[in-house]
Amino acid sequence: MAAAVVTPIVTVSSTHAPKAIGPYSHAIKAGETVYLSGQIPLDPNSMMLVSSDFKAQANQVFTNIQWVAEDMGSKLNQIAKLTIYLTDIANMPVLNEVMMQYFNAPYPARTTIQVSALPKLAQIEIDAILIL
Repeated sequence: MAAAVVTPIVTVSSTHAPKAIGPYSHAIKAGETVYLSGQIPLDPNSMMLVSSDFKAQANQVFTNIQWVAEDMGSKLNQIAKLTIYLTDIANMPVLNEVMMQYFNAPYPARTTIQVSALPKLAQIEIDAILIL
């Protein structure tokens, strides 16, 4: 019987995105797949929400995700799947508008879920799966 092949797991820490606000890594790389932890709209310098405006929050979240991807030598166009958490699903049209500024067709697969609350009273959180 052949020996099992073990895929090494590598922790990714971004030098540009906001610091983690809990016991988690910015991302975990397993083989050619990278799992990005959820990002909320924190300014990396102040560690505060960028604004109470949803559009500003959505832009910051995509920027934070972009920084994590770039810090590992990748780009947003290699994201295969997004999971987006909104505190108000009525913000979906604005979310779509902002997302189209960061992605071109073909867009990543996406699930959008309304939740009752997010950390630090953010209105949006996004996690992602990236394929290298």
